[in-house]
Amino acid sequence: MAIFNNLGKYRDFGLLIIRLGLGAMFIYHGLPKLTGGIKTWEEVGSATKYAGIHFWPVFWGLLSACVETFGGFLLIIGLGFRAVCLLLLINMIVAALFLFGQGADIGKAAEAIEDGVVFAGLLFVGPGKYSVDKR
Repeated sequence: MAIFNNLGKYRDFGLLIIRLGLGAMFIYHGLPKLTGGIKTWEEVGSATKYAGIHFWPVFWGLLSACVETFGGFLLIIGLGFRAVCLLLLINMIVAALFLFGQGADIGKAAEAIEDGVVFAGLLFVGPGKYSVDKR
C-alpha cells in the first residue's frame, strides 16, 4: 500500500517506540522482584536450576531482578544497549526454561520466547539514533 511506502524513513522512531514500550514493561515486572527481598530473589533465582545452575539462587534472583529493572531503564535511554539486550535475552531464555520445566506448554512460555526473539533481533539492529548510544 502506498500509505506505508515512506515509513522506512521513521526507522529510528520505530526503534524508540520499541525501546520505550519494552523498557517500561521490564521495569514494571522487575521492580517488584527487586524490592521483594531475599525470599523473592531466592524464588526467582531458583529458575536457574532448569539451566543447570544449582547454586546461589539468591544471587541469581537479585541479578535477574536488577537486569529487568535497570535493564529496562537502560533500554529506554539506549545506554549499553547491546549488552542490555544480551542480558535480557539470557533472562528470557531462563524464564522459558523455567516455564517448560514446570510443565508449561508453548502458550504459557510464549511471552518469554517472544521477548527473547525481540532482544535477539535488537542485538543486531541497535538502539537507533534517538539514544544515548547513537551511532
